[in-house]
Amino acid sequence: MPGVFQLSPDELVREAERAHALGVPAVLLFGIPDRKDAKASGAYAKNGIVQQAVRLLKKELPPLLVITDVCLCEYMEHGHCGVVERRRPARHVGKKSGHAGSETGAPVKILNDPSLKLLARAAASHAEAGADIVSPSDMMDGRVRAIRTELDRAGFADTPIMSYAAKFASAFYGPFREAAESAPKFGDRRGYQMDPANANEALREVALDIQEGADIVMVKPALAYLDLICRVKTEFGYPTAAYAVSAEYAMIKAAAANGWIDECAVTLESLLAMRRAGADILITYAAADAARWLKAG
Repeated sequence: MPGVFQLSPDELVREAERAHALGVPAVLLFGIPDRKDAKASGAYAKNGIVQQAVRLLKKELPPLLVITDVCLCEYMEHGHCGVVERRRPARHVGKKSGHAGSETGAPVKILNDPSLKLLARAAASHAEAGADIVSPSDMMDGRVRAIRTELDRAGFADTPIMSYAAKFASAFYGPFREAAESAPKFGDRRGYQMDPANANEALREVALDIQEGADIVMVKPALAYLDLICRVKTEFGYPTAAYAVSAEYAMIKAAAANGWIDECAVTLESLLAMRRAGADILITYAAADAARWLKAG
């Protein structure tokens, strides 16, 4: 995406310093490991890429609020957000090749409870590295309780959880999945992310996360789900985050590059819509741009 890059820890510090100087108060970190495996071991490695980045940011830029995304997709060799059980289809022989049939299209089943253990372990490793807030984005059932329990057990009772409470199986994630190298190798995520048509389920998911100990709840994506942001804030009154996702950012950038829209005006108006709907926290790839525009008046 324009203006968005994969960064090494030292480059991250320089980028964070520039953003913080403009008025951006926080960063949300996503990690891309050197190696992926079936156990997502890079997600909870003591010297994993996110853990390195957190320690460096807290050392070099203490005032910056550091939030970490807690998921397994970037670290799993298959790209799904949890431990996968793959069911092999019936074996058959192709008429021409004589090779066994492909597994493409095989049903994807996520093993929920084994995934919770890895997610909780990852969250605790982020807190140990110095993360100010951990933010689970996997959409496994019971992940907030599992993470809260592990954080408390490990001595991080004061580390807040910002839960991706209503995360939809959206078409707006495409650019991010390419940037983070986290697209599923098979199947899709509709089995554990939410149906865009089902608003009532979103409210039930938010209620469950609050019961399990979430301190902040999030709606993702943002602009196409302003009604959900409003309903979540109105019904629960909880600190609410809105995540303006990669395609929302990329569409504005593309239209501006073609001279069709005023990038500054459209970006700020879209962020204003999220605030008006009830979001207390805005997560956006345009954070530094927006901060610069607001600072300039």
